[in-house]
Amino acid sequence: MAGDAAARALESAEHGWRALRLLACGHAGFFTTRQVLRTGCEARVRAALADGSVTRAGVGLLRLTDWPDGPLDEYAMWAAWFDGTAAVSHQSAAELHGLGRLRPRFLHLSIAAGRPPVTPRLVVLRRRLIATDVESAGPFLVTTPVRTVLDLAEADIGQTALDEVVGDAVAIHRCARDEIRSASVRLPPRAAARVHRALTGV
Repeated sequence: MAGDAAARALESAEHGWRALRLLACGHAGFFTTRQVLRTGCEARVRAALADGSVTRAGVGLLRLTDWPDGPLDEYAMWAAWFDGTAAVSHQSAAELHGLGRLRPRFLHLSIAAGRPPVTPRLVVLRRRLIATDVESAGPFLVTTPVRTVLDLAEADIGQTALDEVVGDAVAIHRCARDEIRSASVRLPPRAAARVHRALTGV
């Protein structure tokens, strides 16, 4: 009887570890202490920290050490923090899409819910995006080029910078002029006028 209970406990722990690894693999090897608790893997992760197969990536963040480093790890890490529900947006999305030369100093994320981490690196915007506003970039989500253009038209970037973003979006075929124009009708008048002005130069 005791043997059966031990076997079930071991099987449950292995199932939790597989589930945790699956979550981590969705975000370039990153996972959170919240996910560790949800999967019941506290003991396994403590052992992995001790043997070096898991490392600390920040407060409440860990990473599988067998995952190779990549240029977009920071995006993947914060996607893991928000359980994959956040989307890279605004200036950061423009940089990822190769639109304009905004060179953002912060990483911009849009989320509907969730507790943001305490870090000066992030700009977290509370809003709900629909499925057609985002696309997968592998280990994280990013706003589509059209949504990114609309967001920047509503933001405080200068008209010249917006002109460049729109020009690049059309020139490198990330979205069509008509697509931007039709989407901009949903914007407030001032932002819609900014988009129209940017399109006149394309």
